[in-house]
Amino acid sequence: MAAEALAAEGGVAVHLFDAMPSVGRKFLMAGKGGLNLTHSDPFDKLLDRYGTRRERLKPILESFAPDAIRAWAKELGVETFIGSSGRVFPTDLKAAPLLRAWLRRLRATNVHFHVRHRWVGWNDRGNLVFATPAGSVTFKAKANAVILAAGGASWPQLGSDGAWVPILDQTGVAISPLRPANCGFDVGWSEHFRTRFAGAPVKSVAAVDRGASRQGEFVVTETGIEGSLVYVFGAALRDAIERDGTAPLMLDLVPDKDAATLAHALAQPRGSRSFSTHLRRTTGLAGVKAGLLRECLPADVFETPEALARAIKALPITLRAPRPIIEAISSAGGVAFESLDDDLMLKNRAGVFCAGEMLDWEAITGGYLLTACFATGRAAGLGAARWLAANHSAMSNRTPSLSQN
Repeated sequence: MAAEALAAEGGVAVHLFDAMPSVGRKFLMAGKGGLNLTHSDPFDKLLDRYGTRRERLKPILESFAPDAIRAWAKELGVETFIGSSGRVFPTDLKAAPLLRAWLRRLRATNVHFHVRHRWVGWNDRGNLVFATPAGSVTFKAKANAVILAAGGASWPQLGSDGAWVPILDQTGVAISPLRPANCGFDVGWSEHFRTRFAGAPVKSVAAVDRGASRQGEFVVTETGIEGSLVYVFGAALRDAIERDGTAPLMLDLVPDKDAATLAHALAQPRGSRSFSTHLRRTTGLAGVKAGLLRECLPADVFETPEALARAIKALPITLRAPRPIIEAISSAGGVAFESLDDDLMLKNRAGVFCAGEMLDWEAITGGYLLTACFATGRAAGLGAARWLAANHSAMSNRTPSLSQN
């Protein structure tokens, strides 16, 4: 997106470097689930998805909002639709056709691609240096503007491994530590529970955190839990674990019934029925949900209907650690916005801009990740174009460069 914004400036030679053998591999990976391009949320609600970076990202997202992203895709020949959850997808649910059309347009507008080029910093003259299969390569021209879009650290197999952190750190750029986002969490199941229920989906439940409630589903894993409902509260849970050592995730296993109704049902005589059968018939809880009750509650809670009903409505699962960043869908942390001006240029290195997931922001899945990547890429490209116009009068001598993992 940054390359596209720069290439729109006539006479600007844009060179795009990618560490991988072909460009857009993480984009294609995102398309495996249908390519959730953006979201149809009202704009204020959309901004809320970016948490503490809401206000900093607001002008950037305003300049390339979800409707603009849909219009951009349509220009490339790809129609989109809004799904039942408000998420926006290409009509064919594929990433490859959009990427192919995009690359064709970029190549036609003076963008030169260099693959298998991993950026490793600058030499003493300020030229870009790359690691390639043929060895170390120095870009022949000193770029008049550089845009870094090197990603976070959640997909090292696709190039986003955070190797850029020490390069910028040693230049004095403020960088927040890279941390997992949209990730699973370790719980430490008993062997009995893990053996029986690892891989089981937990559906039609609600999670509650600090008064906020969201209904959805998640999956029990070998080590803990993961899934869309977990990701909604993931940032707060991760931060709580860093602060306190553990974090409780409170689950409502039966969102459509209140505690009084459940207690009344549980108090009915069960006769010769087993407790498992009685629980299933009175509350509908069986399988993995019943297993979670046994796993997470002390035995005395099961002795009174009122206590068990309250626990069903607020079952605490103690989370002990987020899963490693290489397993996460995305990452938090990165270049602090305080190190950047309004055009996303580094304050301590003129002509160097940053974009995408290497910036210090995070969001849950649902189209919000790609939306901010698109918007910050475009903002950095336009910012670089403005900087070039103000600092280099000879258009033909401009050589912008973009480096991405």
